Amino acid sequence: MPIAEPEIVRRMESRQPSAYVLASLRGFGQVDLQAGLLTGVAILLALWVSGWQNGLFATLGTLLATATAYALAVDRSGIALGLQGYAGCLTGIALVSSLGNHLATYVLTVVGAIMCTLLMAALGTFLTPYGLTPLTAPFCLVSGVMVVGAPSFERVWHGAPASVASTTTGDTAMSWSALWHAFFNNVSQVFLIDSWYVGLIMLVGLALAGLRVVLYAAAGSVIGIVAAWLLGAPTALIANGIYGYNAVLVAIAIGAVFMANTVWTGVYALFGAAASTGLTASLTSFFKPFGGHTFTWPFILTTWALMAAVPLLPRLRRSG
Repeated sequence: MPIAEPEIVRRMESRQPSAYVLASLRGFGQVDLQAGLLTGVAILLALWVSGWQNGLFATLGTLLATATAYALAVDRSGIALGLQGYAGCLTGIALVSSLGNHLATYVLTVVGAIMCTLLMAALGTFLTPYGLTPLTAPFCLVSGVMVVGAPSFERVWHGAPASVASTTTGDTAMSWSALWHAFFNNVSQVFLIDSWYVGLIMLVGLALAGLRVVLYAAAGSVIGIVAAWLLGAPTALIANGIYGYNAVLVAIAIGAVFMANTVWTGVYALFGAAASTGLTASLTSFFKPFGGHTFTWPFILTTWALMAAVPLLPRLRRSG
């Protein structure tokens, strides 16, 4: 017997608290474009293992962005998949990493999470006609604006350590230690974290999402390392994951999420991973003069370009 619409609404509302928690947990996995609950839990665990500040601000950002989406009556199916929480997660981590653990950082995380939800809707309006999604652009825009503007405000800016990307140069010879650290750090740096064991936990979480996902993540990490080394990037930056994290995201997005599972897709995904590595250096140089941050812009721009080209490339086809 069909359930009357008011009854459906009542049942949905009765499950609201648990639905909110589950959607938020999936939001952590959606940073890596994965909606699996176990993947989200594994990544949340990894974030707390990396340090309580990362865990706290990631959790705060995700919860606030998801709650904002509920409050504004955003499509419930998208919320349930965690699509409204991941930008808030990254914004929380970016703010505490750049500004430190201060009262102003909590306030900015609240504002930033709300803005991420609004920008997710705005970018969705612009991009949907072209078959594209916002990806992590809301996070990059919100965090980028806040971090660049922070030094102008005494109650916000408390000084911050220079990023490794702006201070490290030198040796380009690769050691075994640098190589395996880079492989795992490429995964953790997606969340702005330099820690091989955090990357390992996250890679396990991606394995829980499926073999295809973890294989493309691993392949993207390897391609990022190789491309950066062939271009002559400093070993320290490669080992810290600075050059490879965008390659990991591109490989997952193209190879395991948006495109059909074919040989051509594999080649396309790995090409995109290599291209994003070169773009990482270019955008870092572009942002450096005014104190901006590269964040995941190389992943976003590379993925948008590759996906926009698909309709005119008969050898390639989207998934579904």
